[in-house]
Amino acid sequence: MIFTQRTSPHISASTDVSHIMRQVLYALLPGTVLLVWYFGWGMLSNLLLAVLFAEGFEWGMLKLRNRPIRPFLSDYSAVVTAWLLAVALPAFAPWWLIAVAMLFAIVIAKHLYGGLGYNPFNPAMVGYAAVLVSYPVQMTGWPAPQDFSFSHIGLMQAVQQVFLGGTTGWDALTGATVLDTVKVNLHLHKALADIYPTKPFGLLGGKAWEWVNVAWLVGGLWLFYQRVIAWQLPVAFLGSLALMATVFWVIDSAHYASALFHLFSGAAMLGAFFIVTDPVTASTTPRGKLIYAAFIGVLVYVIRTWGSYPDAVAFSVIIMNMVVPLVDYYTQPRVYGT
Repeated sequence: MIFTQRTSPHISASTDVSHIMRQVLYALLPGTVLLVWYFGWGMLSNLLLAVLFAEGFEWGMLKLRNRPIRPFLSDYSAVVTAWLLAVALPAFAPWWLIAVAMLFAIVIAKHLYGGLGYNPFNPAMVGYAAVLVSYPVQMTGWPAPQDFSFSHIGLMQAVQQVFLGGTTGWDALTGATVLDTVKVNLHLHKALADIYPTKPFGLLGGKAWEWVNVAWLVGGLWLFYQRVIAWQLPVAFLGSLALMATVFWVIDSAHYASALFHLFSGAAMLGAFFIVTDPVTASTTPRGKLIYAAFIGVLVYVIRTWGSYPDAVAFSVIIMNMVVPLVDYYTQPRVYGT
């Protein structure tokens, strides 16, 4: 007996792609609101430009491929990709950086493989990794977070930074993220207590970042409630990341950050609930999801701790995307006989 299976994304007949994508966008709102609160116009410009470029590239590729335009533009898949990239890029990213990221995400990672459901790699992470490798200086220029950031970076300054390439005194507003600061100083053999204050919640993952991660967590729980994502993926990812961090923290707490630091800094929660759970590129079997996501968590910790980049969600996801067919093959239910 031969069983046939339609290509991903695997969504039940009671819903459709646009409904799923809208739920993801709703879940992204809490974290996005906090990013706008701390980084102001910079995150809004990221979002606007990313969505415009994504829809433009999507329209152009559909036209070239002689595919119906309206159904695909209205399924929100390109908007979700753009949104994920926008919140991952540094605030006030120059327009051309966003354009390059969306080019890699929509044109190369998505449409050159056949469009939604056929892409083996997460498009948003391909776009992010491409610009991170190509433009490391621009990708590490996060402005220092401020409460209600509109007050210290005006609209005209934001426009000048995004479209004209810089503002007076801009360097004074930018700085390394907490992950980057901790990583660099640990490599200089400094003790963790001298680098970063281990105080109660509020300073654990760096100003702004842990609250943003809490917001991603809230959005992720909404996706659970809506039955949009499978529990195995975020649980396995966060569990393996926390386990790795705890083991090394117990061995040497002076030179390895705690599990809470790793869970509530960087893109940990965004990755757990919005990236690892991508229905197209993730493993599709229950055991496969656990294996796939757990290894992403291990890779994130390894690259964060000993690699060249402070955060590693994009690279870890892309590496494990390559392994998904093998994982699914060995974890799928075996059917014997006819």
